[in-house]
Amino acid sequence: MKKNLSIIAVLLMMSVSAMAGGILTNTNQSVLFLKNPARDGAIGLDGVYSNPAGVAFMPEGFHFAFNWQYAHQTRTITSTNPLFALGKKNNGNPTKTFEGIADAPFIPSVQAAYNKGDWSFQFNFSLPGGGGVCEFENGLGSFENAVGSIAYLLQQRGLGVEGYDVDGYMRGRQYFFGFQLGAAYKINDSWSVYGGLRALYGNASYRARLSNIQVKMRNEQGEAYFVNFDQFINNNIAYINKQLGQAELATQMGAMTPEQLAAVQEQANAALVPLEMLQKYGQGVNLMSNQEGFGIAPIIGVDFKVGNFNFAAKYEFNTEMKMKNHSTLEKALKIEGDYADFPGIENINKYENDTDVDEDAPALLAVGAQWDIIPQVHLNLGYHHYYDKNAHWYNNAQDKLDHGTNEFLAGVEWDVSPRVNISCGGQLTRYGLTDAYMNDLSFVVNSYSAGFGVSYKATDKVTLTAAYFQTNYDNYDKVTSTEPRVSDTFTRTNRVLGLGVQVDL
Repeated sequence: MKKNLSIIAVLLMMSVSAMAGGILTNTNQSVLFLKNPARDGAIGLDGVYSNPAGVAFMPEGFHFAFNWQYAHQTRTITSTNPLFALGKKNNGNPTKTFEGIADAPFIPSVQAAYNKGDWSFQFNFSLPGGGGVCEFENGLGSFENAVGSIAYLLQQRGLGVEGYDVDGYMRGRQYFFGFQLGAAYKINDSWSVYGGLRALYGNASYRARLSNIQVKMRNEQGEAYFVNFDQFINNNIAYINKQLGQAELATQMGAMTPEQLAAVQEQANAALVPLEMLQKYGQGVNLMSNQEGFGIAPIIGVDFKVGNFNFAAKYEFNTEMKMKNHSTLEKALKIEGDYADFPGIENINKYENDTDVDEDAPALLAVGAQWDIIPQVHLNLGYHHYYDKNAHWYNNAQDKLDHGTNEFLAGVEWDVSPRVNISCGGQLTRYGLTDAYMNDLSFVVNSYSAGFGVSYKATDKVTLTAAYFQTNYDNYDKVTSTEPRVSDTFTRTNRVLGLGVQVDL
């Protein structure tokens, strides 16, 4: 039971994570990405992130861009579990839908470059991961399974429990702030190279609770009623101890044999063990956890221009990070004996106070190309590979993936006039998902995304951009057992609006 209840503490470590990109990685670092995500081979100021070597081919001077994005996401899990049928709010239905809302109203990013001669000195600030708050007002299937397991356990112990009621809740906030410094050097009119460093600071908080736990009973007339779980536990423990005391007294007075007393003690202990184990959860469960961490990694890049073509490649090294826990969970929870197979203990231990948790940002290889079909029309292609399996995450979660993340990107841009540019593009994202990796506490699903937008050169020095980006997700079906049916279907939604301004001096 301790494991079942404690699972609620585990929140989505990607609570407002990537609309696109490797696990725990956002690629939407500028509004120009929203209007055409295939920017890996393009030359522009957003290349400070997507193609830093290519920025060396921009005109001399100082270039600065500020981007604002608003993202609205949902996470939906449709869970089937026979234990749900015991829930008061479920009306006997074993299937229930849990939805989390993730709003990120302000996702900023800044790109800056100073080009002088063959050199380009660059800075990028962005949120490579996280960026807002995710809230499940009714908790998750893990919550329901935890409390449903209480009812089932007590039912099997002959304590007259027929069902349960509970209020669940979960809220996660997560930000990963990235600060990137680097320099590109133009070797000649065709080649340029880049080297830089990115520092990553992570800050997250998690709140989860189970409250108003009740169990369903029947009175002597057969009428159903619900009783507070804490009251139920304490009353039964007191009653069983009273019966034990009476049996021991009867044995001392000769009314019972030692063998009969041993039988009574064995029966009483069978009921007491789960009751005492559950006693500390009688008034519900509340968990608060704050985490922070820091990591740094190098980035290298190259750009090659020939005729109407531009080719580029970038490699971001794995960022080793450990998130430090400041939590109400003072020590790891352990269950032994008949209850050791209850789920959740490994997850809750992730939030043990004063511990460090592996939370790397995976290495990334990005390659891209741009072809100027005519001077006004540009075709873009790109490919990303995230080395997820080479990263290190809590409990070696990376080993549960089949392979790293692959993304395929394409887009087109049209300079309608010297002042107006319109573009659109798409991205296909494929993860190496497995049933062992997927759970309702932290999940991603395969997707395809599309974006479009317009840039307007308001003056010779100021360019404005507006864009819209949407990701459409597949469903992932995980079947834990067929008889009885225990399964989960995972999916998400994502919509992003962005505005940006660029100044070239």
